[in-house]
Amino acid sequence: MLNQRSFRRASPHCATGRVSSSGSKLQLLHSSESMFLWAGSKATDGGSEHRSIYRKIREYDVLDRKKTETALRAGEDRAILLGLSMVILSVMMYFVLGITILRSYSDRVWADETSCTIVNSTIVCDVNCSYSCGPECRRSSRYPCLQVFVSLNTSGKVVRLLHNEETQDGDPECFYIPKCRKDYTATRAVVQNISERLRSQHAVPCFVDPTDKTDSAILTQIYGRVAVFHSLFWPTCTLIGGTIIIAMVKLTQYLSIMCERVSRMKR
Repeated sequence: MLNQRSFRRASPHCATGRVSSSGSKLQLLHSSESMFLWAGSKATDGGSEHRSIYRKIREYDVLDRKKTETALRAGEDRAILLGLSMVILSVMMYFVLGITILRSYSDRVWADETSCTIVNSTIVCDVNCSYSCGPECRRSSRYPCLQVFVSLNTSGKVVRLLHNEETQDGDPECFYIPKCRKDYTATRAVVQNISERLRSQHAVPCFVDPTDKTDSAILTQIYGRVAVFHSLFWPTCTLIGGTIIIAMVKLTQYLSIMCERVSRMKR
């Protein structure tokens, strides 16, 4: 009886022990589930962070590509504009120089080059002229008229020698027309120096009229072969340079389009 009582008394303690053990198991299960959920949420948060970083990097790459393409397009537009400007400028130069230099060269009178012998070089008289002394101000002065006669070595004909084509239009009686100045003494000294230099040279190259319609020769040509060469050379260089710039830009654009097509086909 005593044993049964003791056993009965002890049974409540055993029940409480079982209850406590089952509660601890439930707590362990709950804690393990919470740890699993926390770990899973942490893993998902880490994956989302990696994805967001990748997206940001990709967005930056796209922005850099767009900026690069924009800069390249702006540079290409400027290069094409430069090339077109050079082409238009060369065409205008051809037009202007064709009217002035080429036309004067084709209409020139003194075309043949020969050798002339100096016969006489003297100052014969003074010619009146006017110079500018300010806005709406003109004053009169003088310059000495130098006459030079030469003998053509090809025919022996004696003709008057002029400095260039403009002298024929200004004053065909004088070899050289100096700039009208206030100081007449300085102008006379310049002309006297030219006369002495011509006397010291026995023979000089000159240009004559092949048709013998004029009784004069010129010492230098304004619209000669050198002037024609320069009037054609520089516009041609400008035209070729502008054409090359436009062609290079178009070639670069074509190659970039072909590279994009090849890359898309490989993808």
